[in-house]
Amino acid sequence: MSVSTVDGQAVADYFGLAGHSAAWVTELDALPVPSPAAIADPATLADQFTRLGGDRADLAELQALRPRLEVPAVRWLLDRCAWQLIGDMGSLVTNPQSREWPPWPLLASADDPLNRYFYVFVFLAGLPAVREFHQSRGISDEISWASLADLGQQMSVYRRIYGTGGLHTQVWLTIPFRGLLYRLGRLQYNLSRIDFDQATIDRLGLPFRPGDQIVGVHIPEQGRLDPASCDASLRLATEFFDAHFPEWGHRFATCHSWLLDPRLADYLPAESNIVQFQRRFAIVEEGTDQDAAVYEFVFRRINPTLDELPQNSALERAVVAHLRSGGHWRTPSGWLELPVSRRN
Repeated sequence: MSVSTVDGQAVADYFGLAGHSAAWVTELDALPVPSPAAIADPATLADQFTRLGGDRADLAELQALRPRLEVPAVRWLLDRCAWQLIGDMGSLVTNPQSREWPPWPLLASADDPLNRYFYVFVFLAGLPAVREFHQSRGISDEISWASLADLGQQMSVYRRIYGTGGLHTQVWLTIPFRGLLYRLGRLQYNLSRIDFDQATIDRLGLPFRPGDQIVGVHIPEQGRLDPASCDASLRLATEFFDAHFPEWGHRFATCHSWLLDPRLADYLPAESNIVQFQRRFAIVEEGTDQDAAVYEFVFRRINPTLDELPQNSALERAVVAHLRSGGHWRTPSGWLELPVSRRN
């Protein structure tokens, strides 16, 4: 069997996909036949992966799996996922044949390391395109590689959670690898749009409309969330988007995070970094219960019992105390106005 004779059903069978995942492959089958995705030679791949924040254990597994990319069903899926990624470079609106965000489900049977690492190869295939996009926008190599190194960070998180190598945040990583998200000092920012409804905006008297261009704020795990670092990052964001995306409306920023849950202020000191970070944002929506997300982000655990959770920090103790009291953690949405550019 060659790639030209493979169809969506054969790919679904190979990866053991069913239900919505099988339907996704059927959608891919209807797309134009893409050009073969390029994977760097072993030496170049090693250099790229190191720049992307990957570690040696994951690199060794990637190198061992590389020959399997030529299995026709694997190559078929790799080519189409890379085509989706590259075709949407720099755009919030994906190609008409796909959805706003590629669904990219986890592949069945995590026992097979190829399934766990498959999307890493997709991002490696898309690396030259996103690097070229960054260069076309005049973005420095330092910011470019720092932004894309979220791949290595997400793989580190996977290993901490599951005790083996792989990736489970592939949909999230389409944002930096489509040229939409940048690490600027302590925080990350992505090109985004207001998704609050008009009724909520009118009720709160907010200074924007649904669909207005903004930037989203994200909080990477690494580093202290101290006010000085956040101030510097927010100033840098204004300067960065002024310089590299001048056509983008970025006066305002939004954040959707469990770190904005006001209940944290009931447990943490008023001068704590988290509480001071919260105060930067005006809350628009409370969000829904997201205990599972807090387990993962704070403890890097999936569905733990409260008794097994560590209590080594004020945040860990706060999370557990609130849950023991019968409460839940939410993911509120808030907004702020970015600093005025020094150039103005």
